[in-house]
Amino acid sequence: MPSTHDPIPEPTPETRDPAVPPGVRIASEWSWRVLVIAAAIVATAYLLSFVSEAVIPVVVATLLAALLSPINSWLRRRLGRPGPAAGITVVTMIAGVSLLLFLVASQITGGISEMTGQITQGITQIRVWVHDTFGISDSQLTNYLDQAWASISSSEALRGTVTRAGTSATHVVAGLFIALFALFFFLYEGDRIWSWLVRLFPRVARDRIDSAGHVAWGQLVAFVRATIIVALVDAIGITIVALILRVPFAAAIGVIVFLGAFVPIVGALVSGMVAVLIALVAQGPLVALLMLAGVIAVQQIESHVLQPFLLGRAVNVHPLAVILAVTAGVVIAGIVGALIAVPTAAVLNAVFNHLTTGGTARDASQAAQPGDPPDDTALAEPAGS
Repeated sequence: MPSTHDPIPEPTPETRDPAVPPGVRIASEWSWRVLVIAAAIVATAYLLSFVSEAVIPVVVATLLAALLSPINSWLRRRLGRPGPAAGITVVTMIAGVSLLLFLVASQITGGISEMTGQITQGITQIRVWVHDTFGISDSQLTNYLDQAWASISSSEALRGTVTRAGTSATHVVAGLFIALFALFFFLYEGDRIWSWLVRLFPRVARDRIDSAGHVAWGQLVAFVRATIIVALVDAIGITIVALILRVPFAAAIGVIVFLGAFVPIVGALVSGMVAVLIALVAQGPLVALLMLAGVIAVQQIESHVLQPFLLGRAVNVHPLAVILAVTAGVVIAGIVGALIAVPTAAVLNAVFNHLTTGGTARDASQAAQPGDPPDDTALAEPAGS
């Protein structure tokens, strides 16, 4: 029996089967690691799905914090206190959104009477166009519409949809309050929250986790800023087209286009269809075609000029990756998944590139937003500043 003073034997090299080619061995080693990572991601998503009513508002609050961080930083420098700065920022956002919704509601309410006559005239033009193009008489078209409406109104799916809509509305209201509450504290003491999260990791990994967090935040801020500019240009351009063509509810169309721009590809398509549909019902096929041409022109300018210049510089993600990310987001989490798919892909890409190059936290804060003040790229300023 060896004594306790005997030297520890050197580890022997790994025994490898010479019959297995090196390429197959390397591929197998990569495969099980990729499978473990994929399983961890799926398990995490599955667990988070049980608390989605809390997770989704926090994600929305994070996006809003990235949007409002420049305003919050400016108020901190002027007021010298983080609490009032965060409170004023949140209240200003609520007031701005409320004012926007009030203006849209006022336009819709004031234009209902005028819209009724335009809808009647537009439906008449559509009936004439259908009759001249397809040879369908008014009585046949009315019969088809009555049958379709009877089928829809008598279906169990419609009743289930109405019930789910009522439940979802309650969840949306609750989620809104959670998001506002989380937003205030992200702006007020985001640095303390992040420091607490970093301390959950082993000490040897904290520096890299901290630097990755700074890179992720800088990338998210850059994405939100670029998306806001693109959305504004889209909304203004399509609103101008609607005003020129005298399409009703131009302001409402602009708001829909602005919100739709936050969902790449799908949002632009849906908001454009809404604008064309309103033009079709209110003004007839000719104005609808002109509205469609205007929507396509504005979106082409956005796709070929603004997105490469702004989003291309802020988010280094291939268009194919954008499409796949949006598709996966819709499958996993519906509309919310489509909303956060691209910023998530951009953040993960930036973090991966940063970690593979071995950057530090200081390098991360400088590289995330070159030329910006430091407090615009960090998660937040110190709560006591």
